[in-house]
Amino acid sequence: MYPAELVKPMREDLTNVGFQELHTVADVEEAMAKKGTTLVVVNSVCGCAAANARPGARISLQNSKVPDNLVTVFAGVDREATDKARDMMVPFPPSSPSMALFKDGELVHMLERHHIEGRPAEMISENLVSAYNEYC
Repeated sequence: MYPAELVKPMREDLTNVGFQELHTVADVEEAMAKKGTTLVVVNSVCGCAAANARPGARISLQNSKVPDNLVTVFAGVDREATDKARDMMVPFPPSSPSMALFKDGELVHMLERHHIEGRPAEMISENLVSAYNEYC
């Protein structure tokens, strides 16, 4: 587990733009039961989360079509919630950071760590926007 004071600014990168934090299995189940589209960001302390994933997610929200629900779990902090969210991302293996778009609870688009690491935030945003335009 990471100290709360260490991850606070990393959490705020997403919560400040409207993401809801999910801390428990029940939180994840409740969020994923909602109708419409839901973007789940598996947040992380790694450098590619800071440089690529979180900025890419934020930039993508400037699109005219965006998910109905924005949620995030934090790998290495909210273990049970993260595990539950990852269970819903099968067949993709666990990775962090990662991003998954669901429509009515069904996984429709996935960005794994290898799609994020080493790619600029703008490219990640473009990938997400393409998914939003198709599913939202």
